[in-house]
Amino acid sequence: MSADPQMLAFEADCQLFTGCGFNAPGLHTFMYEPLFTVGGFEFDKPMLLAFVSSLVVVGFFWAAFSKPKVVPGKLQMVGEAGYDFVRRGVVYEIIGKKDGEKYVPLMVSLFFFIWIMNLWSIIPVAQFPVTSLIAYPAGLALLVYFLWVGLTFKKHGFVGGWKNITGYNKELGPILPLVVVLEFFSNLVIRPFTHAVRLFANMFAGHLLIVMFTVASWYLLNGIGVLYAGTSFLLVMVMIVFELFIQAVQAYVFVLLASSYIQGALSEHH
Repeated sequence: MSADPQMLAFEADCQLFTGCGFNAPGLHTFMYEPLFTVGGFEFDKPMLLAFVSSLVVVGFFWAAFSKPKVVPGKLQMVGEAGYDFVRRGVVYEIIGKKDGEKYVPLMVSLFFFIWIMNLWSIIPVAQFPVTSLIAYPAGLALLVYFLWVGLTFKKHGFVGGWKNITGYNKELGPILPLVVVLEFFSNLVIRPFTHAVRLFANMFAGHLLIVMFTVASWYLLNGIGVLYAGTSFLLVMVMIVFELFIQAVQAYVFVLLASSYIQGALSEHH
């Protein structure tokens, strides 16, 4: 009998030397039945994890800064360290202190929200990175995209905004039309796509590898296959450690790119 796909995504009684082949995890690993339905709206596990992620971020910073002290406690110190990491290490470095200060709260929120959604991949019971579903990175990328486009036209006006987006420069001479077309598609079409896919693809691949080696460890855990199961389980541990690094890096890269887009919108067109 098949195990509940919400829990295992494989047949628990299927192991090496039992007459069944290895059932590799696939797209079904990323599909969940609705937990409940309200007015025709289906609420599933990834949605729940995304919602909890927002509560974790808001709750943590509320607890850290609701009653700030001159001599900070441990929680406030951690909060200040995380806030300063994004503010000074990303926003100030890319946008600058003067123009970037107003965007610090957004970038801090994006970084920690994405990071927490990624971290669910290695949390027991949850065991699923929300950003491995394209809808979530796409939604965040669109948020940055609309902010970037809006700031571009607000800063440079209608004509200047299009010049900024298309890289219009008379000094380019005969190749100007080609550059304008390439920049137009690169900025308005490819940029938001790659911004979302970079995060999605890394988390999708990482989760799939962890699930594959986890399922393989169980499948091989029978007879002489125990020797191979140990190797497979070791790879699970290696992948988890590697994912911890990738999860933070992907949140950092997403915010880094978002800051660079805003900096491009605010910079003077030459």
